[in-house]
Amino acid sequence: MRKIITSESVNIGHPDKTCDFIADTFLDEALKQDKDSQMAVECAIKNDKLFIYGEATTKAKIDYEKIARRVLKEIGYKNEFKIIKEISEQSPDINQAVIKEELCANDQGMVYGYATNETREYMPMPIMVAHKLMKRYDEFRRRGNKFFADAKCQVSIIYEDEKPKEFSTILISVSHAKNVENDILRELITKNVIMPVLEEYNVLISSNTEFIINPSGRFTIWGSFGDSGCVGRKIVVDTYGGVGRVGGGCFSSKNATKVDRSGAYYARYVAKNIVAHGYAERCEIQIGYAIGYFQPISLSIECFGTNNVSLSEIENYVNKNFNFRLSNIIKELNLLKPIYQQTACYGHFGWEKFPWEKIKNN
Repeated sequence: MRKIITSESVNIGHPDKTCDFIADTFLDEALKQDKDSQMAVECAIKNDKLFIYGEATTKAKIDYEKIARRVLKEIGYKNEFKIIKEISEQSPDINQAVIKEELCANDQGMVYGYATNETREYMPMPIMVAHKLMKRYDEFRRRGNKFFADAKCQVSIIYEDEKPKEFSTILISVSHAKNVENDILRELITKNVIMPVLEEYNVLISSNTEFIINPSGRFTIWGSFGDSGCVGRKIVVDTYGGVGRVGGGCFSSKNATKVDRSGAYYARYVAKNIVAHGYAERCEIQIGYAIGYFQPISLSIECFGTNNVSLSEIENYVNKNFNFRLSNIIKELNLLKPIYQQTACYGHFGWEKFPWEKIKNN
C-alpha cells in the first residue's frame, strides 16, 4: 500500500506559538515559586495588543506584563505592546473536586499517546523532520538580521507498506527583510536549513523530491501583524502531526492536574515503552478521565496489527509497570518542576530531555 503523509511545524514567531510560549513561561514562573500552583493563564495576540486571561490559584507573585514583554522582545519584536489582563482564581467548585486526600483530575478529558519505531525518537517521521527544520531555522535566523521569527514548514513523505520510503515534498515559508531577494533567500534556506537537517535522512531524498520555499513570494509582514494568535491552536503540531489521534484539549498554560497535559504525557510514555521494548511496531494509548476522580475511567491499547506478542501480554506489561493515577503520573514524571516553557515550541514529544520520553528498564 502506497500513501503520502504530511505534517507541519511552526516556529516561535508564529502568533499561536508565541502565545503558547508566553503562557508556559507564566506557568514555569508560578511553579518556581509554588509547586502546587493551579494555573491556566492563556493569551491572545493581534497587531500590537496582547490579551492575558485565565485562572491562577497560586502563592507565586507573577509580573505577567514584565514576563510577556521580555518574551516578545526575545522572539524579535521591536515595538511596544499594549497589554490587557483579565485573571481570576480557579473556581472553588473545581478546586474542591481536585484537592482531596488524593489528588484528582482537574477536568474530564480523553487523551492519546502514540509511538512508532520508524524513527530513533519513536515518532512519526514527517512531524519529527518538520520540527527539526524549524529548530534549525530558528538557530539560523538568530545569527543575522535578514530573517524573522515567524516561519512554518510542511513535510510530505511517501510510505509503502506503512514504512517511510521517500520525501515527496519539503515546503518551508520564512519571514524576511524586504531587501532579501527570492533567489538569494531560497539559496540561503536550502544551504543553511533544509540540507543540514535532511542529511540525517538522505536515503529518502530522490530526484522526484520537490522543494518549495516561500511560495507566496513575499513574507515581510510577520507575527501578530500578519495574523492573530492564541493558546492551544496548534495541538496537532504539538503532538504527532496528524498521524496519532489527539485528545480534547491543548497542553500549554496548564499545570499537571490538568489531565489534558499530564495524561497525554503519560500516554505517550506508555506507548513509547511498548514500542521501545519490542512489543509492537506502532502503538496508540487512549485514556479517559473524569473530574474529581484520581484514576482513569477508561484505558485502551491499539497496536494496529503490528504487535509481536498478544494484546493480553501487552496489557499485562502495562498493568505491571505503569500506574495511571494522577498522583503517580505527577510523581513519576516529576511534573511539578518548571519545565514547560521548553515544550511550547517544536513539539512536546520526541525530545529526550523530557521525562515522559524515558525508556523504563523492565
